[in-house]
Amino acid sequence: MKRLNVCIGLSNPKSPTNVGAVMRAAGCYRVDAVFYTGERYARAAKFNTDTKDAANKIMLSGVECLLKNVPYDAKIVCVDLVEGAIPLPEYQHPENAFYIFGPEDGTIHQDVIDKADAVVYVPTVGCMNLAATVNVVLYDRLAKSATTLANDELIRQSRDTNNKVKVSV
Repeated sequence: MKRLNVCIGLSNPKSPTNVGAVMRAAGCYRVDAVFYTGERYARAAKFNTDTKDAANKIMLSGVECLLKNVPYDAKIVCVDLVEGAIPLPEYQHPENAFYIFGPEDGTIHQDVIDKADAVVYVPTVGCMNLAATVNVVLYDRLAKSATTLANDELIRQSRDTNNKVKVSV
Protein backbone atom coordinates (compact mmCIF):
# COMPACT_ATOMS: atom_id res chain seq x y z
CA MET A 1 0.00 0.00 0.00
CA LYS A 2 1.37 3.43 -0.91
CA ARG A 3 1.80 5.59 2.19
CA LEU A 4 -0.57 8.54 2.29
CA ASN A 5 -0.89 11.18 4.98
CA VAL A 6 -4.12 10.86 6.89
CA CYS A 7 -5.00 12.39 10.24
CA ILE A 8 -8.24 12.51 12.18
CA GLY A 9 -9.65 15.26 14.37
CA LEU A 10 -12.43 14.51 16.83
CA SER A 11 -14.44 17.47 18.04
CA ASN A 12 -15.24 16.88 21.73
CA PRO A 13 -15.85 13.11 21.48
CA LYS A 14 -18.56 11.90 23.81
CA SER A 15 -17.24 8.56 25.04
CA PRO A 16 -14.08 6.53 25.52
CA THR A 17 -15.79 3.64 23.74
CA ASN A 18 -16.00 5.68 20.56
CA VAL A 19 -12.44 6.96 20.81
CA GLY A 20 -11.18 3.41 21.37
CA ALA A 21 -13.09 2.22 18.30
CA VAL A 22 -11.76 5.21 16.31
CA MET A 23 -8.22 4.23 17.33
CA ARG A 24 -8.83 0.68 16.18
CA ALA A 25 -10.08 2.00 12.83
CA ALA A 26 -7.05 4.31 12.66
CA GLY A 27 -4.81 1.27 12.98
CA CYS A 28 -6.71 -0.71 10.35
CA TYR A 29 -6.65 2.13 7.81
CA ARG A 30 -3.11 3.40 8.55
CA VAL A 31 -4.00 6.79 9.99
CA ASP A 32 -0.98 8.81 11.08
CA ALA A 33 -2.44 10.65 14.09
CA VAL A 34 -5.67 11.33 15.94
CA PHE A 35 -6.37 14.62 17.70
CA TYR A 36 -9.34 15.44 19.93
CA THR A 37 -10.74 18.50 21.64
CA GLY A 38 -12.83 18.83 24.76
CA GLU A 39 -12.59 17.29 28.20
CA ARG A 40 -15.10 14.46 28.03
CA TYR A 41 -12.72 11.84 26.63
CA ALA A 42 -9.84 12.76 28.95
CA ARG A 43 -12.11 12.32 32.00
CA ALA A 44 -13.21 8.87 30.86
CA ALA A 45 -9.94 7.63 29.28
CA LYS A 46 -9.30 5.21 32.14
CA PHE A 47 -11.67 2.80 30.39
CA ASN A 48 -9.52 1.01 27.84
CA THR A 49 -11.57 0.35 24.72
CA ASP A 50 -8.76 0.31 22.15
CA THR A 51 -8.61 -3.49 21.88
CA LYS A 52 -5.71 -3.52 19.37
CA ASP A 53 -3.57 -1.01 21.32
CA ALA A 54 -3.43 1.31 18.32
CA ALA A 55 -2.67 4.20 20.67
CA ASN A 56 0.78 2.66 21.18
CA LYS A 57 1.51 3.06 17.45
CA ILE A 58 -0.59 6.07 16.47
CA MET A 59 -0.35 9.42 18.20
CA LEU A 60 -3.52 10.31 20.16
CA SER A 61 -3.36 13.89 21.42
CA GLY A 62 -5.73 16.17 23.24
CA VAL A 63 -5.52 19.65 21.72
CA GLU A 64 -7.22 22.97 22.28
CA CYS A 65 -7.93 23.63 18.60
CA LEU A 66 -8.08 21.10 15.76
CA LEU A 67 -7.37 23.77 13.14
CA LYS A 68 -4.01 24.54 14.74
CA ASN A 69 -2.98 20.90 14.23
CA VAL A 70 -3.67 20.45 10.52
CA PRO A 71 -0.59 18.88 8.95
CA TYR A 72 1.25 20.84 6.27
CA ASP A 73 -0.34 20.43 2.85
CA ALA A 74 -3.35 18.49 4.20
CA LYS A 75 -6.85 19.29 3.00
CA ILE A 76 -9.41 19.78 5.77
CA VAL A 77 -12.39 17.48 5.27
CA CYS A 78 -15.23 17.92 7.74
CA VAL A 79 -17.59 14.96 8.11
CA ASP A 80 -20.96 15.84 9.55
CA LEU A 81 -24.66 16.04 8.74
CA VAL A 82 -24.73 19.67 7.66
CA GLU A 83 -26.77 21.27 4.90
CA GLY A 84 -24.86 21.70 1.66
CA ALA A 85 -22.41 18.84 2.36
CA ILE A 86 -21.30 16.43 -0.39
CA PRO A 87 -22.64 12.86 -0.18
CA LEU A 88 -19.71 10.52 0.54
CA PRO A 89 -20.31 8.29 -2.54
CA GLU A 90 -19.73 11.35 -4.77
CA TYR A 91 -16.61 12.56 -2.94
CA GLN A 92 -13.03 12.09 -4.15
CA HIS A 93 -10.63 12.00 -1.21
CA PRO A 94 -7.46 14.13 -1.30
CA GLU A 95 -4.10 12.38 -1.01
CA ASN A 96 -3.26 14.26 2.19
CA ALA A 97 -6.30 14.69 4.40
CA PHE A 98 -7.21 15.89 7.86
CA TYR A 99 -10.70 14.51 8.54
CA ILE A 100 -12.64 16.30 11.26
CA PHE A 101 -15.64 14.54 12.81
CA GLY A 102 -18.29 16.13 15.02
CA PRO A 103 -19.52 14.72 18.33
CA GLU A 104 -22.53 12.41 18.46
CA ASP A 105 -24.55 14.86 20.49
CA GLY A 106 -23.58 18.01 18.60
CA THR A 107 -21.94 19.26 15.44
CA ILE A 108 -18.69 20.72 14.17
CA HIS A 109 -18.48 24.44 14.94
CA GLN A 110 -19.30 26.78 12.08
CA ASP A 111 -15.82 28.38 12.17
CA VAL A 112 -14.26 24.96 11.48
CA ILE A 113 -16.77 24.21 8.69
CA ASP A 114 -15.91 27.60 7.15
CA LYS A 115 -12.19 26.64 6.98
CA ALA A 116 -12.83 23.23 5.39
CA ASP A 117 -11.73 22.38 1.87
CA ALA A 118 -14.72 20.01 1.73
CA VAL A 119 -17.65 18.99 3.90
CA VAL A 120 -19.05 15.50 3.38
CA TYR A 121 -21.74 13.35 4.93
CA VAL A 122 -22.68 9.69 4.92
CA PRO A 123 -26.16 9.47 3.37
CA THR A 124 -28.03 7.42 5.95
CA VAL A 125 -31.49 7.64 7.44
CA GLY A 126 -30.60 8.98 10.86
CA CYS A 127 -27.10 9.54 12.17
CA MET A 128 -24.44 6.92 12.87
CA ASN A 129 -22.22 6.97 15.91
CA LEU A 130 -18.78 8.54 15.72
CA ALA A 131 -16.76 5.33 15.41
CA ALA A 132 -19.06 3.91 12.73
CA THR A 133 -18.77 7.12 10.72
CA VAL A 134 -14.97 7.11 10.95
CA ASN A 135 -14.88 3.50 9.76
CA VAL A 136 -17.19 4.19 6.81
CA VAL A 137 -15.23 7.28 5.70
CA LEU A 138 -11.85 5.57 5.98
CA TYR A 139 -13.14 2.49 4.15
CA ASP A 140 -14.56 4.71 1.40
CA ARG A 141 -11.14 6.33 1.08
CA LEU A 142 -9.49 2.92 0.81
CA ALA A 143 -12.05 1.56 -1.65
CA LYS A 144 -11.59 4.55 -3.97
CA SER A 145 -7.78 4.49 -3.78
CA ALA A 146 -5.84 3.29 -6.80
CA THR A 147 -2.98 2.16 -4.54
CA THR A 148 -4.92 -0.41 -2.53
CA LEU A 149 -3.46 -3.90 -2.41
CA ALA A 150 -5.94 -6.68 -1.81
CA ASN A 151 -4.63 -10.23 -1.68
CA ASP A 152 -4.21 -13.29 0.53
CA GLU A 153 -0.99 -11.96 2.06
CA LEU A 154 -2.88 -8.90 3.33
CA ILE A 155 -5.53 -11.22 4.78
CA ARG A 156 -2.86 -13.30 6.57
CA GLN A 157 -1.27 -10.16 8.04
CA SER A 158 -4.57 -8.60 9.08
CA ARG A 159 -6.74 -11.36 10.49
CA ASP A 160 -7.03 -12.49 14.07
CA THR A 161 -4.65 -15.22 15.21
CA ASN A 162 -7.61 -17.58 15.71
CA ASN A 163 -8.64 -17.33 12.05
CA LYS A 164 -7.00 -19.81 9.67
CA VAL A 165 -10.04 -20.40 7.44
CA LYS A 166 -9.65 -20.59 3.65
CA VAL A 167 -12.17 -20.56 0.81
CA SER A 168 -12.50 -24.01 -0.76
CA VAL A 169 -12.32 -24.00 -4.54
